[in-house]
Amino acid sequence: MTDKQRTITEDQWHNAKLIWDYHQMHHQLRPCDVAIGLGSHDLRVAAFTAELYHAGLFPTLISTGGNSPNTATRFPRGEAVHFREHALGLGVPETSVLIEPNAANTGQNVAFSREVLDAAGIAPRSVLLTAMPYMERRAYATCRQVWPEVEVVCASEPLEFDDYLKAIGDEAFVTDMLVGDMQRVIEYPKLGFAIEQDVPEDVHAAYQSLIKDGFDSRLLAT
Repeated sequence: MTDKQRTITEDQWHNAKLIWDYHQMHHQLRPCDVAIGLGSHDLRVAAFTAELYHAGLFPTLISTGGNSPNTATRFPRGEAVHFREHALGLGVPETSVLIEPNAANTGQNVAFSREVLDAAGIAPRSVLLTAMPYMERRAYATCRQVWPEVEVVCASEPLEFDDYLKAIGDEAFVTDMLVGDMQRVIEYPKLGFAIEQDVPEDVHAAYQSLIKDGFDSRLLAT
């Protein structure tokens, strides 16, 4: 994050909010065999996952993720390591947390976590994916592609868009991330990385408008 907050215009806020709402799957939370906590720049994912553990929604948690340009400085020992430590600090028992410290993308988060579970002798029929709010849909589509045999429930900390913007402290950064994940939802199925998702016209128009406005720092190279 930057020390100086960067703001967006009212129109850009409206477009970003459309994409924010689209990214969330609005799944009904229910008990699952395991949870996979997807590493990111935001430790609140680990805190929310710990909360769900204490609510009895799963017995085993996998903390997954290596590093990315956005997290290398914040989490020098890797996302999974720091997320696991945060969960332990919030009372999740060490015996309930497995670690996968090598994944460099969401597909690897799922595939490598599956290997860790296999090695532990765990064969889940249902998986609870916890992620940042704007990453839910991509995580779901990726897991359905990489691990189609399991039932997938997606969850993220229940925050309103404005509350998340205030929490992160950089509206432009969040908007860049929303746009980047939107592109991946659209493009990854063509590459075999995820299942296809229907994109409403207004959401697609909002996405294109934000790209024209310069929110492109998280776009894939073409």
